[in-house]
Amino acid sequence: MRAILLLVLTCAAASAAPLYKSELIFPQEKWHNHSSSIVELPNGDFLVCWFHGSGERTADDVVINAARFSKKTGKWGTPFVIADTPGFPDTNPTMFIDSHQRLFLFWPVIVAHQWETALMKYRISTDYQQESGPPKWEHQDNIILIPKNIGAKARELVGNNDSDRAKKLIEHADDMYFSRMGWFTRTHAQELPSGRILLPMYSDGYSFGIMGISDDGGYTWTASEPIVGYGGIQPSVVRKKDGSLVAYLRDNGPPPKRAQISYSKDDGVSWTLAKDTEILNPGVSLEAIALRNGEWIMVYNDLEQGRYSLVAAVSDDEGATWKWRRHLDGDPAHKVPNEYHYPSVIQAKDGTIHITYSYFTPEGKSIKHVQLSEDWVKAGDAAKPE
Repeated sequence: MRAILLLVLTCAAASAAPLYKSELIFPQEKWHNHSSSIVELPNGDFLVCWFHGSGERTADDVVINAARFSKKTGKWGTPFVIADTPGFPDTNPTMFIDSHQRLFLFWPVIVAHQWETALMKYRISTDYQQESGPPKWEHQDNIILIPKNIGAKARELVGNNDSDRAKKLIEHADDMYFSRMGWFTRTHAQELPSGRILLPMYSDGYSFGIMGISDDGGYTWTASEPIVGYGGIQPSVVRKKDGSLVAYLRDNGPPPKRAQISYSKDDGVSWTLAKDTEILNPGVSLEAIALRNGEWIMVYNDLEQGRYSLVAAVSDDEGATWKWRRHLDGDPAHKVPNEYHYPSVIQAKDGTIHITYSYFTPEGKSIKHVQLSEDWVKAGDAAKPE
């Protein structure tokens, strides 16, 4: 009887242990594989996409690849092409499933080998849960934005600065073509309680963020005001319990290198000036999401330079503090030639957290998938690896 009780207690403890699993979606290779996005499908499978080719914005062979994780087999399938604009680089894809269970794929085509020539494309599917291969797309269009009040926001940022750089920024803000081209994606879109879809975007031409806004289910798009600051790009948006929005941004500006933050109280139309937080950021994409229990998780590179340390952090006060941290790969104390970066984060229906990110080592490049529980993060780096 005592042995049976001990076995029951042991099994219960094991089942309650923090969860951590990881694997590469495909073997490392010399080809460039970068900037992934993950979604959970209604049937419990996962779909991940990323861009793949011989380079980035100047490589005309770059396509959007994807792979499926089958809940039935417990394995990742062979990667396949999910989008390709022949003769042009396709980059920075992101996916999203709305409340009507429609799958959206967003990605920029780089028209003239410069990021500021990006042209946003997107597709919508209701038939995407096949065992293999790409979804069947029912709608495709471009997203072309007219940034709201960009001239006024640029002048607000510049103030009395009359440097050549400030003058150039105003000149670009007043240029109809420059201000409307070059906005593109990185992090997940989200649907607000009103049904509004917010698509976080940014411009390397300005180093500003922006929101694509759709109030008709993704068929037409307008622009928010830009999120202006000194180098804030690639916004990741989290909604607070009071309905206000928080955007965390990559820091492409001058030192000190910190993630920037901006707020919106009108469902993403206007945004405060982006300012530095205490969160380290070496000029690399990050992502934060709200968990269903009200806590937040953020995945980011906890460095001022380099991409060799990737950490997950949890907040129980809507980002005021990040009390728990645990490294997914690397650590700040050991500089290595590896890069772990550009995370994509979701919470699955069963409560587990899924993260994909670019995984670069001297052996090659791949996309890594990690499945973990919030308790695993809260156990911290001192915990024995699972």
